[in-house]
Amino acid sequence: MTTVRIFFEKRGESAYISLLDLQRVFHRLLKISNLPVWYTQGFNPHIYLSFSCPLSLGQESLCESCEVKTEQEQIDGAVWQSALQPLMPRGIRITKVAPAQEKVGEIATAAYEITMPVQSAAAIDIYNTDSSAEVTKKTKRGQKTLDLKEYLAHIDYETQGEMIHFTVLLPCGSGEALNLNPSLLMDYFKDHGGAPAWQCQVLRTHLYTKQGTDFA
Repeated sequence: MTTVRIFFEKRGESAYISLLDLQRVFHRLLKISNLPVWYTQGFNPHIYLSFSCPLSLGQESLCESCEVKTEQEQIDGAVWQSALQPLMPRGIRITKVAPAQEKVGEIATAAYEITMPVQSAAAIDIYNTDSSAEVTKKTKRGQKTLDLKEYLAHIDYETQGEMIHFTVLLPCGSGEALNLNPSLLMDYFKDHGGAPAWQCQVLRTHLYTKQGTDFA
């Protein structure tokens, strides 16, 4: 059994496709494509499909991925890509299809490019000046208070016209691993006079492993 990882970009209006709907889309398109994907056994067989650290609604990405399984020992990534891309919704572009090299559990951090209205500069200055930046993170077990400064000590930003731009590196993982959604940072800025989230753009550019390499 070979695990096949499908890498894709999620930009524009496709950022507003929820994870549940995205799973449905990929299930349908994989079925239509007639690619040799593996189905689970039992009374209700379905395509094995798993997404790696999915984004929140409204966030864009250059490095999303999901994985399926096939009984083929060798796959032609170009053939898979050619079969899938014409079926994809607008805003989703398949960038690579290849056998998975690492397990999802190896993902440790994610890099994000954030664009905000210039009015948020004062909120970022407050963040940089304060000794702590506490936010409330919702979990399956309830709520948890975190200090963002433990993971992001300082934010360097640049102003371009009416917008400001900066890049952050945040913990990212699945299961019990710590995952800091950039929306927590957006909430902190909003609480300190920054622009609301709908006026901001979050673009995930990289997923990094514990060794600091791009997830593959």
